[in-house]
Amino acid sequence: MPPSPLPFDPIREAGRQWEAHWGAETVAPMEAVISIVRAAQITVGRLNGALEPFDLTYARYEALMLLFYSREGALPLGKMGVRLQVHLTNVTKLVDALERLGLVERTPHPEDRRTTLATITAEGRRVAAETTQVLNAMGFGTEPLGAEELDAVIDALRALRRGAGDFDETAPADADDADA
Repeated sequence: MPPSPLPFDPIREAGRQWEAHWGAETVAPMEAVISIVRAAQITVGRLNGALEPFDLTYARYEALMLLFYSREGALPLGKMGVRLQVHLTNVTKLVDALERLGLVERTPHPEDRRTTLATITAEGRRVAAETTQVLNAMGFGTEPLGAEELDAVIDALRALRRGAGDFDETAPADADDADA
């Protein structure tokens, strides 16, 4: 059961306090960042709640879906880290958890004995499809935002990510599409 809502907007109150100490021109960036972080907490909490019956977290779901969509259903752990944008230690923990659930198995790379692949199992494919239906039905936790609001969020955050060098739009879409 979610906690009762506060009788005021704590981010707006933080903005009021911030303005008094640091000036009006610094309020919008601070409120924007706190809003992004809080929105992430809310949506990830909703997603984790929806995935709990499957013993998944959103991070595990992302890793499972990465394998689901890979050409061969298998990727080296290092490539998973790059694509998920997380440290290899976290990939190892994610794969360990998915392996315990029978959704993924570690397999040797067919051409490189030094490399281990995470390979999605048939049960993993089934769970990936079922959980995706659940998340799609709940709008991935973004309610009450409508299509126009979601497009505005996507555009604004893409601009922020682009400015941070998060991706290269000039590269071909399949530039890093090789699975192994």
